[in-house]
Amino acid sequence: MTLDPQLAFARRMDRSDGLAHHRARFEGAETDLVYFDGNSLGRPPKSAIARVEEFLRESWGGRLIRGWDESWLRLPNEIGDRIGRAVIDAKAGQTIIGDSTTVLLYKLARAAVDAQVARDPARTEIVVDTDNFPTDRYVLDGIAKERGLTLRWIEVDTAAGVSPEQLAAAVGPQTALVVVSHVAYRSAYLADAPRLTRIAHDAGALILWDLCHSAGSVPVKADEWGFDLAVGCTYKYLNGGPGSPAFAYVREDLQGVLEQPIQGWWGTTDMFLMGPEYRPAPGMQRFISGTAPVVGMLAMQETLAMIEEAGMPALRAKSIALTEFAISLAADWLAPLGVALASPDDRERRGGHVTFVHPEMREVVARLWQQDVIPDYRDPGGIRIGLSPLSTSFEEVHRGMAATRDVLKQVLLERAGLA
Repeated sequence: MTLDPQLAFARRMDRSDGLAHHRARFEGAETDLVYFDGNSLGRPPKSAIARVEEFLRESWGGRLIRGWDESWLRLPNEIGDRIGRAVIDAKAGQTIIGDSTTVLLYKLARAAVDAQVARDPARTEIVVDTDNFPTDRYVLDGIAKERGLTLRWIEVDTAAGVSPEQLAAAVGPQTALVVVSHVAYRSAYLADAPRLTRIAHDAGALILWDLCHSAGSVPVKADEWGFDLAVGCTYKYLNGGPGSPAFAYVREDLQGVLEQPIQGWWGTTDMFLMGPEYRPAPGMQRFISGTAPVVGMLAMQETLAMIEEAGMPALRAKSIALTEFAISLAADWLAPLGVALASPDDRERRGGHVTFVHPEMREVVARLWQQDVIPDYRDPGGIRIGLSPLSTSFEEVHRGMAATRDVLKQVLLERAGLA
């Protein structure tokens, strides 16, 4: 029996993959389930399960409230610095773990526009694109209403993202803040972060980067690229678990300028003084509001250790190889069935996932889930294939794409009344 050449290729790639040994560290990776949703919720590392169990029994169960003084109080800053060092290439003292992505987006965006308007009352616009993630758009809409500002929308193709030319045409003396996703959630378009940051700065604007779909998949150089602000989640490629807290980056020279709007006791100069008035702590501590979600910060440390061991360049190289393989299989198997690529074909402009479109994809995804093949669906007609470089194998990609082909063929036959 002749081996499928694409399957043979996948197996060769797995044998030569320098990151392949990490796959065995993830719970469930040894099963036949195909997981194409690591860009929405990563698999749990086995060691993270052990870490959480140990915490519940020993740290919480044994140390009780003493745990705060012994280590828990420092976790938001310590893990934040670890993310800064390993994931976004930021020096210490600029990154913290805090609230949800939505809350951190609100805090940083509100602080930014307030500072800009105070500096120059003519800066009354927030620039955002029409296909940015819903949370970003909703948060900014609310801030605009609160502060009497205007949203300036950049119309983008859902198969692409914000280009330098589009941003340059949108910003000017009226711009207070620009908010852009580094990797577009739908198309995986990888924005030219250094260039877009320069364009915003040349216009006198601040820029806030959403790193949710790039952190842990695409190298980020927050300091080198001149980022002002950034927010990213930890439950995707960092495998922090459902609802694990997000991280926030604020460039060092802005930390004393911005006044974050949710003033809480953790952000004060002396949280246990319980003083009569709010006095913001120096540095990143001021951007923390309430009690740290300790349990939610535990699991991501296991993936951070793997990233530190492997390095982001290696993760990016495998991510590219995985998405290239998925695209090549789609060209052979899905394109003849009417499926089109809705992500950038250029690997340098594509993040860690890839989207294919067809009018029947909603039904296809529903049936795939019943077969333990787990991608996700995004309108209009998109199947989104999320490939986590630490936990995804090339053979897994082959199995999942073959299943997608077979299910789509069956759906099309049924629609034609031939099955």
